[in-house]
Amino acid sequence: MNKPRPLLVAAAAASLVLIGGLLYWWLRPVGTASELTLYGNVDIREVEPAFNAAGRITQISVVEGAEVHQGELLARIDDTRYRARLAEAQHNAAHLQAVLSRLLHGSRPQEIGEARATMESLRATYRNAKINYVRTLALLPQGIASVQDQDDARAQLHAARGRYEAALQAYRLAVIGPRHEDILAARSAFHAALAAQAVAARELADTRLYAPAAGVVEDRILEPGDMASPSTPVYTIALTSPLWVRAYVAEADLGKIALGMPAVVTTDSFPGHRYPGWVGYLSPTAEFTPKTVETAELRTQLVYQVRVYVCNTQNELRLGMPATVTVRLRRHGASAAPDGTHRPPPGCGADNGRSR
Repeated sequence: MNKPRPLLVAAAAASLVLIGGLLYWWLRPVGTASELTLYGNVDIREVEPAFNAAGRITQISVVEGAEVHQGELLARIDDTRYRARLAEAQHNAAHLQAVLSRLLHGSRPQEIGEARATMESLRATYRNAKINYVRTLALLPQGIASVQDQDDARAQLHAARGRYEAALQAYRLAVIGPRHEDILAARSAFHAALAAQAVAARELADTRLYAPAAGVVEDRILEPGDMASPSTPVYTIALTSPLWVRAYVAEADLGKIALGMPAVVTTDSFPGHRYPGWVGYLSPTAEFTPKTVETAELRTQLVYQVRVYVCNTQNELRLGMPATVTVRLRRHGASAAPDGTHRPPPGCGADNGRSR
């Protein structure tokens, strides 16, 4: 009997292994994978703060590469004109406030007493002119008084009555006080002055430039002595909070992940370092794979952008750094945050990517 040739035995063994592999592939359980690996970069977001006022820069506080915190003073411009404008607005507001206060308090008791005394004096003069006129009329038939005397007495009576009535109305006005319309006009003028004062104060505050958010200064565009304006940025700042990795998931894997799922981020720069994170954003629209991310064959495939927020407590991740994201596909009970993202999983902390 002829023995089987070794070549035939090897071929038969390879066939059995291939058939077994195919059977395992087709009969393997579906959906048991617990992780999804994505590739992306630490996202770069930049802001270019500028003064909201025009003037010559007098101070630049930070340099390139410096870390800044939200609200930190970055630069100043000459505020001489703005201080003078604020002082003028404050004095004008104080003047109009005094005018309004005087109208609201009405006439002083001394003013009312003076108006009453004037009225009483003119009333006595009016009564005396009236008596004199009656006496002149009585003497006219006897020839003691002339027609001229009668005319003079009548004129004095009319003049005295006019002065008395004017004094009476002045007294009544002093008692009543200023008109309601005058008070409204004074109040409106005072409020307008307060608004002008607020604008002047805001303009003075705009002579200082503060960091809009935490980040790293990439470029210092202007220097002391340069003219600043709202259209000219002073710095370029790369934002570091919140920190996330921008990756892309294929349409076939889109149904496997959900907001709030925990994830782990790793980089080639720090082998063995694992940064906890969570899926915080899923794009609602598809796009073609960015050419800087995938090969030429995959650039024509539609993908969805994913943002994985990272807890970077060691301050090791850098903006633009390539990163590998491993998403744990089990559902995570993360609650939605007010901004539409999701809160970090337990143990990640509440710094939302802020470095300590």
